[in-house]
Amino acid sequence: MNTTMPTSLANGRYELGELIGRGGMAEVRVAVDKRLGRTVAVKIMRSDLANDEIFLSRFRREAHAIAQMNNPNIVNIYDSGEESVIAENGLEERLPYLVMEYVKGKTLRDVLKMNGALSQRDAEQVMLGVLNALEYSHRMGIIHRDIKPGNIMISEQGLVKVMDFGIARALDDSATTMTQSQGVVGTAQYLSPEQARGEQVDMRSDLYSAGCVLYEMLTGRPPFIGDSAVAIAYQHVSEVATPLSTLVPGMPAMWDKICAKAMAKDRQNRYATASEFKNDILAFMNGGVPVAAAFNPLTDLANMKARKQAEQNAANMVMGMTDGAATQSFNPITGQVESANIAFSPSTRASQRATMQAQRRKRVVIGSMVGVLVTVLVLLGVLFMLNRSRATGDVVVPTFMETTTQDAAREKLRALGLVPDIREDDHSSQPEGTFTKQSPSGGEHVASGSKVTVWFSVGPQSTRVPDVSGKTQEAARKMLEHAGFKIANVRVEDSADVKKDHVTRTDPDADSFADKGTLITLYIASGLTKIPDGLVGQSKDIVVSQLENSGFTTDVVKEDSDNVPEGSVTRLNPT
Repeated sequence: MNTTMPTSLANGRYELGELIGRGGMAEVRVAVDKRLGRTVAVKIMRSDLANDEIFLSRFRREAHAIAQMNNPNIVNIYDSGEESVIAENGLEERLPYLVMEYVKGKTLRDVLKMNGALSQRDAEQVMLGVLNALEYSHRMGIIHRDIKPGNIMISEQGLVKVMDFGIARALDDSATTMTQSQGVVGTAQYLSPEQARGEQVDMRSDLYSAGCVLYEMLTGRPPFIGDSAVAIAYQHVSEVATPLSTLVPGMPAMWDKICAKAMAKDRQNRYATASEFKNDILAFMNGGVPVAAAFNPLTDLANMKARKQAEQNAANMVMGMTDGAATQSFNPITGQVESANIAFSPSTRASQRATMQAQRRKRVVIGSMVGVLVTVLVLLGVLFMLNRSRATGDVVVPTFMETTTQDAAREKLRALGLVPDIREDDHSSQPEGTFTKQSPSGGEHVASGSKVTVWFSVGPQSTRVPDVSGKTQEAARKMLEHAGFKIANVRVEDSADVKKDHVTRTDPDADSFADKGTLITLYIASGLTKIPDGLVGQSKDIVVSQLENSGFTTDVVKEDSDNVPEGSVTRLNPT
């Protein structure tokens, strides 16, 4: 920063500490909230950008977006403001800042750099946390737009938190594409095809990026690698990622399907919601068959290319009827039809004028003929599609959202001539009655009268926490996960009764009731135990009994004492 960094903000409330991170538009420092006595993180915009209204509005939007959200998988924002400082040139400048939750831990980017690919179980747990955050933010109408390992924190307790909604925008304000210096916002290695083409984004753009992150967690490398951001963006638009099972021997092929569906080129073929993505992962890890099992990435790519080719052909037809000779080409990165003008050298001005007049008359005639021909072809196409629809009963399956009710789903399907099959989803942690997934997916073409299955959550289910005391850590984990719980973290404690590395207890306690999906803390025996207090001065028989009950062996030695009655314990070794 060009401006000298102040030592505190907000009239001394936030005392700034060491620098803990720096990004393209801001730096982050650890700080102490002196009013509340807690450690926080403060994100301060670079002073040279503070006067740039585009960056400033983006920074303020981050504060507004995150302030509306309250979710355990999203970094909380506590406060925001602007600090006035004097720059080196003597002029007053503004330093906008955010006061955020301080998460002690590492970014997923750091974890991947240090350890490489994660285990399938660890990758699943991280991705479920990311999808929980996206499920919530999408319900709030907010798209993240920059999901990547660097924006995913993993706390020391193993909790996943998504941060930096700095380029997020509410869904109802996404009619135009956000750009930065006429470039696409987002990190190239995790950029959705529609972002790479500069098109409008939606919730499924975040799910594409999440699919890229899942791919990297399981393989240790991003799905696409190139010499430049443009080269990588081109691959996102035009190429299919190498299957994970090709890169990692022994990797289940179902991960290929799940990642491929999340990273479908055509967003209509992706998971419709974060909940659907999450449920597919859970289904696979619990031995079920994911929706992604039927997905073919090559068909998806072929369909996308065919549609883009049709758009290019239509654009070329229109361009061909305009004045001037031009060569049109489709740019897959921008999604635009671009023209390269070709100059001709006439022999004389007179012949040039005569030639141009003849060409103009010819273009008028040809243009009229082409216009009539196009109109006829369009009408024939419409008639063909109508007749085909009537003959085959071709119907487009509607896309349902989390706000869709069971009654609304039934009515919509019946109105389209489809048969609704409403089912309960007992694997979802969503509130009762929330839409979770559908089959076939929205946008698919099916015959009239086809059955469409729609799942709705039955709500979190309470179940008894199994008693795993005395079990090994691995055996306890399997029992708890089989019962529908998740392991939050593992802690070590002393125990007189339990062998080293075996479970002493759980939190919540064994035999208590908790919702499926509840995070369980396992306590493991350290192999050590504490000598009971208050034994000195008690009778020998009582002390020996207590020590043996605590797992100790005893050796009694007699000694003289002026302070302790005969037959009572004078001291212990070890103490």
